[in-house]
Amino acid sequence: MTKVIVIGAGVVGASSAYRLAQAGAEVLVLEAIRPGSGTSGISYAWTNAHRKPPFPYHQLNVNGMKTHAALRDEFGTTPWWHGGGSLEWTEPERHQSFRENVQQLQAWGYAAEYVSPAQVAGLEPDIDLAVLGDSPAAFFPDEGWCDPVVYIHAMLSAATHRHGAKLVLGARVADLTMQGDRVTGVRLADGTVHRADMVVNCGGRWTNDAVREAGLHLPLAPTPGLLVFTPPVACGLSRVLHTSVVNARPDGAGRLMLHWDPTDLTVQLDSKVSVDMPQVVDLMRRARQVFPGIGDVSAEAVRLGIRPIPGDGLTAVGPMPRVNGYYVAVTHSGVTMSPFLGLCVADEVVRGVVRPELADFRPARFFN
Repeated sequence: MTKVIVIGAGVVGASSAYRLAQAGAEVLVLEAIRPGSGTSGISYAWTNAHRKPPFPYHQLNVNGMKTHAALRDEFGTTPWWHGGGSLEWTEPERHQSFRENVQQLQAWGYAAEYVSPAQVAGLEPDIDLAVLGDSPAAFFPDEGWCDPVVYIHAMLSAATHRHGAKLVLGARVADLTMQGDRVTGVRLADGTVHRADMVVNCGGRWTNDAVREAGLHLPLAPTPGLLVFTPPVACGLSRVLHTSVVNARPDGAGRLMLHWDPTDLTVQLDSKVSVDMPQVVDLMRRARQVFPGIGDVSAEAVRLGIRPIPGDGLTAVGPMPRVNGYYVAVTHSGVTMSPFLGLCVADEVVRGVVRPELADFRPARFFN
């Protein structure tokens, strides 16, 4: 039986652990804090394949969306995933690129359709259509959003209870152990050594923290994402919304999660955040523009997530060059792609099946 250590219990690590254990591996998951304590638990978690060129990268995201949907057949219910599609419109200076994106998605066979203001109101009656103005609007029916930590728990529970995987919390990996050019396991910060035939690093933005050898570090370009949470409000938003004013989605119990790309540009990786900071006040003001029915409400919470993005902005999944027995899986859009990447990791690590969908996304491209 192949012994596999999975570093990290975020969405990619949990998905990989489940599929590896299901494939017959003896799996040990090492998590430094708790499942979902990193970027996965601080994510807008929009499942989509929007503006994700080139086509192979777009298709990875589409495969992730399809695999999310297929989990319903496997698990019977998927309480972590919420469909309903997404609605989008943008500011006038971006109308041309907006139309080009819709055209490109349609050419790629992606479900994307223009909708009238009346249709927008039918989908989301609490939106003030004045903010839409004369902007074109589009609906993407196959998209949705995910509760990442609920998903992580489901995957880890299936891995441990159905297939015998083990999860160790508080296990901070300090380095790989080596014999010649082969990785033989990991050493924890407390000195504990765990042996394995293969180490799969799903550490996200902390991937390189588990390896002292700089020659095995993956180039990363992490970026911050500011998320603002309202208290429960009188708003019936039922899907992901991306607008020229603010982005929003439901977050359970009547709360809304707010995000806006331009706001991300005003914060740093180490910014200290609070509900009183100007960016948060501004996002709440923007939310009231779109949903006037929520009234004069203040933010309940704010979180700063750090997206784990490989240096070229794409996915990095596969064996690490220069050594044997070391595999990495790091990507932006991990929530979207994680179910599919888990299947790929299991195929390649346990079954010896090379997945052609990953051909353009191997870590080796950074080491040529």
